[in-house]
Amino acid sequence: MQQKISFKLLPAEAADESIIKKRIAGACGKKESLVTGFHLLKKSIDARAKTIWVNVTVNAFIDEPFYKRDSQPFYFTDVSRAEKKVVIIGAGPAGLFAALQLIEKGIKPIILERGKDVRARRRDLASLNKDGIINPESNYCFGEGGAGTYSDGKLYTRSNKRGDIDRILNLFVRFGAEEKILYEAHPHIGTNKLPHIITAMRQQITDCGGEFLFEKKVVDCIIEKEKIRSVKTADGNTFTADDFILATGHSARDIFELLHQKNILIEAKPFALGVRIEHPQMLINSCQYKSNASNDFLPPASYSLVKQVNNRGVFSFCMCPGGIIAPASTAAGEVVVNGWSPSKRNNPFANSGMVVQVELEDAVKEIKKYAMSNVQYSMLNEKHPLVLMEFQKMVEQKCFNSGGGKFVAPAQRMVDFSNGKSSASLPVCSYQPGLHSIQLNEVLPDFIYQSLAKGFVEFGKKMPGYFTNEAVVVATESRTSSPVRIPRNNDTLTHPGIKNLYPCGEGAGYAGGIVSAAMDGERIAIQIAALKS
Repeated sequence: MQQKISFKLLPAEAADESIIKKRIAGACGKKESLVTGFHLLKKSIDARAKTIWVNVTVNAFIDEPFYKRDSQPFYFTDVSRAEKKVVIIGAGPAGLFAALQLIEKGIKPIILERGKDVRARRRDLASLNKDGIINPESNYCFGEGGAGTYSDGKLYTRSNKRGDIDRILNLFVRFGAEEKILYEAHPHIGTNKLPHIITAMRQQITDCGGEFLFEKKVVDCIIEKEKIRSVKTADGNTFTADDFILATGHSARDIFELLHQKNILIEAKPFALGVRIEHPQMLINSCQYKSNASNDFLPPASYSLVKQVNNRGVFSFCMCPGGIIAPASTAAGEVVVNGWSPSKRNNPFANSGMVVQVELEDAVKEIKKYAMSNVQYSMLNEKHPLVLMEFQKMVEQKCFNSGGGKFVAPAQRMVDFSNGKSSASLPVCSYQPGLHSIQLNEVLPDFIYQSLAKGFVEFGKKMPGYFTNEAVVVATESRTSSPVRIPRNNDTLTHPGIKNLYPCGEGAGYAGGIVSAAMDGERIAIQIAALKS
């Protein structure tokens, strides 16, 4: 028989298969020799008390042959001669999973990606990190796999009502991810492993007759009778299709501007902006695991912090244990930072975004101040759909212009930041382009700075040891989500003004990470297939 059993183990015990079998036997009152195997269903760490426990749920095989976990079946068919074609603009998680779902539905996807493939993209990232040279079409945000490829591969989401999370995770396993993502409480692939997985997805798409085209930046679209007839790319090529999925990610500002120029309805959307903070990983381990900080059977510790400060939400974002801070800028003259971790999370630092919610009125107020000396901002107001995007850009440019150059980021020690004190020196940091010390209230809007300054103190009370000058605060973490929403009808999922345009994923304002974007891409593809039939 098979039986679902839950129990808790010490970290060392949870790493020992024989001990798990003993616990299974004890839980079901059977001899250990009758336990032929088990599948892990869930695994999570409970570090709230002095003794740290690992909560485990298994599907145990008792007195019957054990078989390996069945992989979920997928039915990829040849669509090379399919009658219906769909152009997908963007090859991030939303675009890739939309393409895979379309193939299963017998529809041919044509993916237009503005950037390069993952291998060529890696060279551009090296130039950005080492030489301060940015390729605006190939960077941490643009290129095969989108921002998700080089931003850690966290697969945790709360969006369990938006689609089939298990299907998404099983697809990742199908293309090379480890099975542990199917049962870990906070699954994570690792930036070092994602490129191979993304490449395998592309191979599946092209093997089935789909088209995957790189360096195809969409610069125009032809609209007739409330439908897109074709899109034009920067190299002069034109692509026609029955439907168009717009899955360009949260940083494709030129696409937002193009839609606005074409009088295609878009809206300003609140987002969060702040900094990235980096601690020594052993310090975070000590904060979270206490006397167990050096336990070899515990993973590098993470954290999640949230606090209301001055009636604003201040919260951690995209926490990366054993990670690295990376330059996530998409154009010259701006500084943007993000974080990622390799699969082993074995770097000596822990970093996390620490951000503050930005509302429309906040952006308008700050832009009005800035407009006094910058005419380009003088026409922006609360009714302009790009006002939050321009606010985001304004802060990024101020950080770049603060004196570092070549994407060197402005920074300050944590306690100094909250006390309004200059940092005479900065700790060693994983951010490769380098840091320069300034008081960050010079580049951050006052409401952001004040909220973070008080928030850090409060987080130190919640997590003793966290508020320390061993930590460095780096500005600015500004690409948390899209500052623009592209509206769509609830029933058809199409844009209300363009009958065959499907806004999709994080860039359109309907997702907030790899899994939720992937599920949104699948949802769009299923809708297109349903309308076809």
